[in-house]
Amino acid sequence: MNVRSLLRLAATFGALALGAIANHSFAQEPIRIGWLSSLTGPLSTAAIAENEGLRFAVDEMNQAGGINGRKLELLTRDTAGDPTKAVNFANQLVHQDKVDFIVGPVNSGEALATIPIVARAGVPNLVIGALDELTDPVKSPRAFRVIFTNEQWLRVSHDYAVNVLKRKKIALIGDTTGFGTATVKKSTAMLAALGITPVFTVLVDPNRTSVTDEMTKAREAGADIVMPWTASTGLLARILNARGDMGWDVPMVGHSAIMTTAIKGLLNKPEYWEKTYAVGFRNMTYGADGKLPERTQRLMEAIRPKLGGGQIDFTFWWVAHAYDFVQIIQHAVKTAGSTDPAAIQKALENTRNFKGYYADYSWSATERNGFQESGLVMNRANSFKDGSYQLAPQ
Repeated sequence: MNVRSLLRLAATFGALALGAIANHSFAQEPIRIGWLSSLTGPLSTAAIAENEGLRFAVDEMNQAGGINGRKLELLTRDTAGDPTKAVNFANQLVHQDKVDFIVGPVNSGEALATIPIVARAGVPNLVIGALDELTDPVKSPRAFRVIFTNEQWLRVSHDYAVNVLKRKKIALIGDTTGFGTATVKKSTAMLAALGITPVFTVLVDPNRTSVTDEMTKAREAGADIVMPWTASTGLLARILNARGDMGWDVPMVGHSAIMTTAIKGLLNKPEYWEKTYAVGFRNMTYGADGKLPERTQRLMEAIRPKLGGGQIDFTFWWVAHAYDFVQIIQHAVKTAGSTDPAAIQKALENTRNFKGYYADYSWSATERNGFQESGLVMNRANSFKDGSYQLAPQ
């Protein structure tokens, strides 16, 4: 073999070696997940619990080798419930950090501002806000909802208030965030379809220190049930305290945050939590036998040491919800064979009955709301035990 042939052979081997190195390097690139979460501020209760589940799932998957040999990298940004911060962090994550997925924000008001940004960047977005307007297969083709919609939530709540509790003189109290205002508007329209007009409606700043005036007006209007729509545990506790201090024996059906353990420490008296109900999740609710579904219990036992061991003192469904995020990302990447955004979109569009812990999910080319309404039940607020709740009276 002459010198020229040897040089050609060396060049060929060199190119192959460089290609192998490049391919190996690409295979080892982490899958970057941008996590927009209000870990501080008035809307932090659910976000903190979700953060526990998300970190646990990422660590567990990385210990198992990642997804297709690629480790997961979680880039957490605390929005503090502020839409402006959420927008700034969303831009940073998609344009500077070049994430492969965005999860969140956890609050619908923030998501209204960030989803268009993520959509323009073409990044897959797991949406965890309930507002119906947050998903649109045309405007935001890579935004897939992994939580119930407001319409689903309200339909179950209205049915319980009207058909189980037999109450039709409804007082609606919302906060002034995007979520609160939109939910009160949606609830009013849905109740109108049932032939019901609320006897009292008001929007309250979530930082308002007293709502006694609003609750007094609701009672004077003849309300026989109060439906508060806010994720702020502080505001919900003030509503419960106002009801209790007034000696007003009226039931409440509202946002699931009204059941969280953060409420308990804010109540003037423990009994103020009675006659309070909210939508919960079939997979996270104790059965008549006093037990959780077997899969739920297994996940709970697996993560319990990370939560400090012993009894779980916050709502476990948010942990399970965030655990599902990572399982959905794994499913999408494995189905797509890569993190290519278009391939991820197609993989999720063709997902049917993906079995999660929080719920089961199905999407299509025209449907971006994956949560199945059959997964919703009504819970009794003051029934919390080891992370979960009992069914509300039927």
